[in-house]
Amino acid sequence: MSAPVLSVSVESPLQQAVQLMSEHHISGLPVVDGSGALVGELTEQDLMVRESGFDAGPYVLLLDAVIYLRNPLNWDKEVHQVLGSTVGEVMRTKVHTCSADLPLPAAARQLHEGGTQRLFVLDDARRPIGVLTRGDVVRALASAG
Repeated sequence: MSAPVLSVSVESPLQQAVQLMSEHHISGLPVVDGSGALVGELTEQDLMVRESGFDAGPYVLLLDAVIYLRNPLNWDKEVHQVLGSTVGEVMRTKVHTCSADLPLPAAARQLHEGGTQRLFVLDDARRPIGVLTRGDVVRALASAG
């Protein structure tokens, strides 16, 4: 895993998070609350959706309801997330995590089955202490062989 972990708070300005991701060449950041506990994740994908400038018209609403099977009643909330200016307004709350003692094969399986690029490694207080990426797994396999 990579450590220490760069993180942002829920209240952080979105532009600050974008700058941090750009400067450190990372594609996702853990979002923490006041005690440092993980509450979400901000990814390049979240930023791409926000910046895509989609038109929230009836056609998109129809596609959103049919293709993605989202609840149209949540549309206002989703539009607000896309247009948000703080990390908390844009972040996703479904985050893939693991503990530091998870064996590498189990972590690799969790990355693959979860369809995610990263696992945030948490301590007992749910504070991020590291990040394990698919690239980390590949490097570990290469050095073992």
